[in-house]
Amino acid sequence: MQELWRITLDPEVMNGKPCIRGMRVTVGMIVESIGVGRSISELLEDFPYLEEEDIREALDYVANLAPGRELPLAG
Repeated sequence: MQELWRITLDPEVMNGKPCIRGMRVTVGMIVESIGVGRSISELLEDFPYLEEEDIREALDYVANLAPGRELPLAG
């Protein structure tokens, strides 16, 4: 796994949730937005203080968490 320099964990910011560069933008907010169909371009328009690499690193962070967990699927 590559080192993630843009993801920060600080108990004083968003209750310690993983955030982008210490800002009040959580990894979860980014991933949820992508999950409902927002594009990276749209997120960059919505949050002009973010950079594309912030979003890509948030997705990478979550992707590295996923292999250790299984969720029940409908069907």
